[in-house]
Formats: sequence, structure tokens, C-alpha cells
Amino acid sequence: MSGSNRFIIVAVVFVTCLITANIITVKVISLGPFNLPAAIFVFPLSYIFGDILTEVYGYQQARKIIWIGFACNLVFVFFAWIGQILPAADFWQDNQAAYESILGHTPRILVGSFLGYLVGEFANSFIMARMKMITQGRWLWSRTIGSTVVGQALDTVIFVTIAFAGPDFDPMMILNHWWFKIGIEALATPLTYRAVNYLKKKEAVDTYDHDTNFNPFRLWERKGQAIE
Repeated sequence: MSGSNRFIIVAVVFVTCLITANIITVKVISLGPFNLPAAIFVFPLSYIFGDILTEVYGYQQARKIIWIGFACNLVFVFFAWIGQILPAADFWQDNQAAYESILGHTPRILVGSFLGYLVGEFANSFIMARMKMITQGRWLWSRTIGSTVVGQALDTVIFVTIAFAGPDFDPMMILNHWWFKIGIEALATPLTYRAVNYLKKKEAVDTYDHDTNFNPFRLWERKGQAIE
């Protein structure tokens, strides 16, 4: 099932949301009294699609896509850096500063982003898979929201602390990021239900990770138990 067109589409959208979020996060937007990165509406989608991957195809397949997303992000960052250091054409010199301000990530932001992503996504997928076994596949809403509460908390704390720690650091930034992301996940729950039910029916698979090794660094192993 992991080679199906539907699986590929979900995986590609997951990776696209991740890379898009890392590009547009440099813009800070104002929502009432809150100043938040523009990616606040995009990055939670990667968690939603991560939930779908784990719920339908299992932790083993989600783990592969999480690492693929990490690798794709590294490729993007590397070539964005190459584009930054290459000499600009004479007529384009005035645009160099704009390029660097959007695509020139500082080391602290990169480290915080990468670490937050890995810890948050793996925690999210692990909790989804474990809760599915504990609840025997019932109460999907409890798994999607519960796993996101933990995953997004870890991701947000790691990213914001590493990227913005300093004399002017405001801990409320963590809380504001976190509850906005949780809110988006909760609002998207009906759509998540529809996507999960559609994929389970069309793919004829509903994976339970009874025999799965949850080590995030173990990429290849026997598939989890599946009900078909």
C-alpha cells in the first residue's frame, strides 16, 4: 500500500507543507494583539497529514516520510545557500539583500527548525500509533488532537527557544505559537476524519503497529499488523 498513488500524494503534500512553512516563516504577521510567523497556518498541516499517514499506513511508513521531509528540507536549504553566495548579476545587485532576508536562514533558526521538526513529528506519530492500539482504533479525534498537543508543544518549545533565546526572549511566544497550532488541528478534525475514512476504504488497509519497532532511526523493518 505504501507505493499507491494516494500514499504518494499524501507524502508529497506533507513534504510540501513542511518546506513552504520554512520559507514563509520569516514573515511576521499581526493577528490582533499577536505577532506570529506567516507559517502558523501552514506548518500545522504537516501534522495533519502526518496524522493521516500514521493512522492509515502505520508508524513505519510515517517514519520514512518524516526522514524524507527532513532530507528534502536540507536539500532546499543547501541550494538556497548556494544561490545566496553565487555572485549576483550587475543589474540584480539591489535584490541581493532581499534574497538574503527571505532565504538566508541564520544557523540558530536552522538548528531550532530541524530539531523541533524531528522531535515533534516523531512524538506526534508515536503517540498516534500507540493510542490507536490502546483505544482499539476508536476515538480518532482523541489521537489526532492528543498527539498534536504533545508534538506541537515539543516542536514549538525547541524551535522558539533555540531560534530566539536572548535578553528579550518572551516565553509567551511559545504559548501563542502552540495554542494557535492546536486550534488549527482541532478545526481540521472533520476534514481529517473524511480523509482517513476515504483512504482506509480505497486502500483497504487500516494499520496497527503491534509489531513495530518505534526507534525513529530504524527505517526498514517488518510491517505492522494490518486489518484488510
